Amino acid sequence: MGLPPGSGRITAEILRIAAMSSGVGQRAEALIEALRPVLRHDAAWLSLLDPERWVQEPVATPGHPARLRRHLASPAFMADVMRVGMHQGRRPIRVFDSPVPVVELPVWVDFFMPAGLAEGVSIPLVTADGRYLGLLGAHTESAEPLSDEALDLLVMLTPLLAHVVDPLRTLTTLAGMVQDARAGVVLTRAGRAEELPGMPGARALGVEPAVLTLVGSLLTPGRTWARFLVPGEYPPGHGTLLQVTALACPPEPPGHHRAMVLFGPPPETYGLTPRELQVLGLLVEGRSNAAIASALHITARTAVGHLEHIMAKLGAESRTAAAVRADRQGLYVPAGFLRI
Repeated sequence: MGLPPGSGRITAEILRIAAMSSGVGQRAEALIEALRPVLRHDAAWLSLLDPERWVQEPVATPGHPARLRRHLASPAFMADVMRVGMHQGRRPIRVFDSPVPVVELPVWVDFFMPAGLAEGVSIPLVTADGRYLGLLGAHTESAEPLSDEALDLLVMLTPLLAHVVDPLRTLTTLAGMVQDARAGVVLTRAGRAEELPGMPGARALGVEPAVLTLVGSLLTPGRTWARFLVPGEYPPGHGTLLQVTALACPPEPPGHHRAMVLFGPPPETYGLTPRELQVLGLLVEGRSNAAIASALHITARTAVGHLEHIMAKLGAESRTAAAVRADRQGLYVPAGFLRI
């Protein structure tokens, strides 16, 4: 396979961009500029697929007007993408060899051709583990198509290009910073659970799907993280309580990721019993002694006894102090899990 001159330098620059700690938008713009020696583009765009709204969410559109950015995020553009097959392919498609004549595609007729663009290439962004993320498109005023050698380079670089703008990349980095995380998932706006690359999912530790639904409800607006205990298995096959760390996802494109949920072995519980951890969950929620007794189907005297034992074990002088410490350290079973 022949590669164009300067391929090594371009690859090194993309690796540098991949290591940037900036947001996905800045990395996308830097990536498009780094590819200029290969793409020779006069205008370009990079979009990430929102699989729940089924649209391509634009991340960077250098050289294009704002109206194109709006069109890229529309169902009409996704219809063009599907017609050409850019959401399924693994190899870049030049205008020169498009399976659909571009004069039949609204995006070309209404946007690219009026702007004086004559040729170009669309690059499916597919990760090394086979996840389709979106598209990178570059167009030129020249009608000369990219060479086969340039296409071969783009094919070779595709997993790296995808890594630069992978929405899960930041989350995977954050997961590595959470001590003792053994499994994890990402919850989407529709309530689906996506696995984190390189980490087993929640079922590996015996966590029921209903638990994930309740986890999502605990990250209310304004609360970006929570830590608590849920039923599970650690090691697999041995029932226990798992510590959960839930983190709200950064508001980056494509925007359908809502929360990252990580699972690990239980922390030091200071001798608190499973029932006392349930009581703490109700206390953190602000329940009164009577409400705690009612929720657990116990007498008010028994509830007060549990609270006295909890305060002694945590070294807390009051119900409020016990609730604050439990909330900060994740030493409670949320009230919602009592019904699971």
